[in-house]
Amino acid sequence: MRKLPKTAANVEDGKQVIRSSGSMGANYIEANESFSPKDFKMRIKICRKESKETAYWLRLIIETNDPEFGKEGQELLTEAVELKKIFSSIVGSTK
Repeated sequence: MRKLPKTAANVEDGKQVIRSSGSMGANYIEANESFSPKDFKMRIKICRKESKETAYWLRLIIETNDPEFGKEGQELLTEAVELKKIFSSIVGSTK
C-alpha cells in the first residue's frame, strides 16, 4: 500500500484492505480459540467473508492504478482468493 500514489481513493481503499485482512486474521485466531464447533464454523465463515472483501478492495486498487502496481496487487489478490478457498473448504468439512 505504501507504493501506491497518495490519492483519496487509494488511501480509503488501502484502509479497507487493512481492515478486512486484519479482521480475517483476528477471526482466524478466534476460531482456533473457539468454545464450540458452532462458534468455530461461524468464525471461519467470517474469515471467508473478509477474504472476499479483501479481494474486492484489491481488485479495485489494481483496476484504478497504473499497471506498475498490478503485479504486486495481483499477488496479493491471488493470496486473498486462495485464503477464501481454504476457508470455504474448512466450512464445507465442518459439521
